[in-house]
Formats: sequence, C-alpha cells, structure tokens
Amino acid sequence: MALISLKSLGVTMSAPLFSNLDLIIGAGDRLGIVAANGRGKSTLLRCLAGELDATSGDITRTRGLRVGHVEQSVPDALLDRSFHQVVADALPPEQLGSELWRVDVVLDSLDVPEDMRDRPMRALSGGWQRLALIARVWVTDPDVLLLDEPTNHLDLARISQLETWLNALPRDVPVIIASHDRAFLDTTTNRTLFLRPEESPVFSLPYSRARQALDEVDASTARRFERDMKVAQQLRRQAAKLNNIGINSGSDLLTVKTKQLRERAERLEDAAVAAHRERSAGAIRLANRGTHAKVLITLDDPAVETPDGTLLFRTGKRHICQGDRIVLLGRNGVGKSRFIAMIRAAIAEPGSEESVKVTPSTVLGYSDQALSGIGADATPLAMVSRRFEIGEQRAHSLLAGAGVAIEMQEKRIAALSGGQRSRLMLLVLRLLNPNFYLLDEPTNHLDIDGQEALEDELLKRQASCLLASHDRSFIRAIGNRFWLIEKRRLTEVDSPEGFFRSVAATER
Repeated sequence: MALISLKSLGVTMSAPLFSNLDLIIGAGDRLGIVAANGRGKSTLLRCLAGELDATSGDITRTRGLRVGHVEQSVPDALLDRSFHQVVADALPPEQLGSELWRVDVVLDSLDVPEDMRDRPMRALSGGWQRLALIARVWVTDPDVLLLDEPTNHLDLARISQLETWLNALPRDVPVIIASHDRAFLDTTTNRTLFLRPEESPVFSLPYSRARQALDEVDASTARRFERDMKVAQQLRRQAAKLNNIGINSGSDLLTVKTKQLRERAERLEDAAVAAHRERSAGAIRLANRGTHAKVLITLDDPAVETPDGTLLFRTGKRHICQGDRIVLLGRNGVGKSRFIAMIRAAIAEPGSEESVKVTPSTVLGYSDQALSGIGADATPLAMVSRRFEIGEQRAHSLLAGAGVAIEMQEKRIAALSGGQRSRLMLLVLRLLNPNFYLLDEPTNHLDIDGQEALEDELLKRQASCLLASHDRSFIRAIGNRFWLIEKRRLTEVDSPEGFFRSVAATER
C-alpha cells in the first residue's frame, strides 16, 4: 500500500536539485537517499515531511499520515532542556499526564543510561544529541520515519546500536534515510534512490549493490550515447557528400535524400541521452614527498594517559614504517585521540616524548575531528595565501579547484559548510607536502564521492598514515595494518572485522 506517492516532483533553487521524480513509498520500505553534499537530500526529506513545497510536481499522502522527521541539528530552543524533557515535549499536552511512560519505553529501547536522561542537551555529546532527536520523533508514534544523516557524531557502538534498533522496528513503518555512511546504508536499507538533477534512478537494492547496478546503467548509457553520436556524424557526412553531388548534377532526388539523412541525424541527436556526470564538489588531491627512511616512528612502549595522569593503555614496542596505513580500532574513551595527540607532539617537538622516536625526515600532515588546523575566523583566501606564501591568484585557483567557490573565498571559514571545510583542510594537507599523515575522523562531513576520492588519493600516493575512524567502508578500503586498543593494551590484529563484530554483538 502506497503511503506517500511522488509524481514528477522537482525542486529548483539557483539550479535544479532534482526534477521529474516519481517515487512510491510503502510499508516495508527502507529507502536510502544518496547524493553529494548540497544536492537535495535534506530538501527532499523536508518535502516528504510537508515542511517545504516543491517547485513542480505533486506529493500525495494517505489521509492522516503522521510523518516523523529527524533533522541534522538540534534547535537552539532545546539546548537547555534535559534529554528526558526534549523527548517528553514532543508528546501532545493531553498525553503528558497519562502516557509519559512512553518516553521511558523509547529511551530504554535506545539504551539511554538513567544518569544521561536528566542532563541538558547542551552538555551532551553530538552522538547523544542525535539519539535524543531520534527518540523525540519516535515517541510520537509516526507512520513514516525520515532520518537526515543519522550517524553523524555517532561512534561505532552507537552506530551498531542504531542499526539494531532500526532493523527491529515494525516493518509496516517505512524508513527513509539520507546518509553518506555506506556501511550503514548497506545494513539498514533495501532500496536506494540516487538523487540527480535530471533523472533519479531507484533500485530495489541496498547501497553497494545499487551502486554497482547504477554504474552498469551509466556505462550502458554512455556507450549508447557514443554510438548514436557516431551514427549521427556518419549520416551528416553522407548527407554532405550527397549534397555536393546533387548540386553538381542538379538531381532533385539527391537533394531529397540529403534532407532525409540530415533529419535522421537530428532525430538521433535529439533522442540521445548523455551519461550522467556528477557535478564535482571539489577535487581532493594529496601529496607525498617521500623519504629514504624505512622506519618513520619507533614506539618504545609509551604510556598513553589522560591529562590527570590516569593510564589509558600502553603501546608495547612498535614501529610505523613507510607505506603503513595503520587504523586505530577501539571503543570511545580508550584513548585513540590521546594517542594521536602524543604522536603529533613527538613529531612537532623531537625529544618531548622519551618513548617515541621520530625519524628526522618525517614531515607531518595532521587533521583532527574539529578541523582546527584551518581555524574559523580567517577567510580561506587569506589563510591559504599567507600560510603558504603563494599569492592570491594561485590561492584563488587552488581554492576553486578544492570546492571553495570564488564567492566563498573571502568569507569567514566558519561560514563554510562541513563538506567545504573538510575539502579546505585536505587542500592544506596537500600544500604541506607531508610524508606522514595523522588523521582523526577524516571522512567526517565528506560525501560518498569525497570519501572515495580520499581513499583513492591515499592509495595512489602510497601515503604513510595513522588514522582513527568510525567509517567502516573507509577503514576496509584504506587499512593495511590494524591496531586494536582494549584492556589498556595495544595489539596488532589482522583485520578490523572481529572488532566490528564484537561491537555489534555487545549492542544487541
């Protein structure tokens, strides 16, 4: 049964985000929406929720349909409310007295600890804020659930918990998910919509299989377009030859034949469909200046501690060698970011960490979760041109190539989108020309094209790196060594899959 039907739906801002979109959403649907940053995913969800009118086309909803929409950010008005109050406030006033128990049922289903429920939203991590927004919508008992980037700020344990929760929902409640998390989409969806300005394909498959099917369709379209263009060119060449013969001979028959050939060429050209080319959000390129040293960093069993001196773990004796792409595995709080900070300090100030020895030729490229390496108050143009002394003309060109449009280059970096700031940070890393990358959650804010471009660059450049990430697809694509932190020890494991399974099993 169709709960929501879209007919020829389109939204145009400065340019079309999508158009002529036909889609039926019914019971049992778990639909993933995939598109690059800023290409209409959130806009489509707002249209489905009835919060935004489309530019063209129609949306039909069954009578009385309740649509629950979980947006990306927490409204300012909720920041001083407690976790429990934020969820309870979503209930109609007449239900607050008799059905407040529903709040606890939802919070229990999401495994929200008792001590967390009375904390104000402002004091919660981004991951807990995200779960509060989901609980706030689910307590209203919606008929359709819309989720906008639900895994943002969630660690692997919370992502696994959310996957389990979603897969346990009643199957008669459709769930529509806009996300850049490839592994999450594979686990939670059974249909995939690739949102495009002209034609938006839909496949009854989860993301990875749908992406393969889409690539095959695009390749077939490209081959057919190329073939039709070649045939049209041949027809035009034949028409030109006949036209010359007809003029010289004065043959009316050849003149008619020439016209017919030209008309066939025009029909072919008009009907031919070019393969979709995704409008780039900016190129991602890295650098690797290389080094003759085989070993970049030697760890002589340093202790990784909290600021107050509490032991988190010891590393044992380890080496980080040229060509290593080491992924740190471990639950939140085990000390991954503290370890990365220790390595960074050892490179920046040789000798500052007695048990961490750094080869002198090591040049660091570092990025943290907050992208603090690019600041917030400077403009992209000023930051790049002054920091690297390359002049404004060259800086303009580099920024535009990285996805920071001319009109954004002299605005504060804080005004850029998350995706633009991530690409700006990666441009800075490229200009540093390092031979060792230290990356903490590098795929945060990057769309799928950006994630894949970063993977390709790290592999193509044979970049040496140590990184922490919650992105399972990225970890699988990049890592060639895996260091697991648990029980206050760091051990090397052959694969991340055992860790992924252990996290999933714990959260079930």
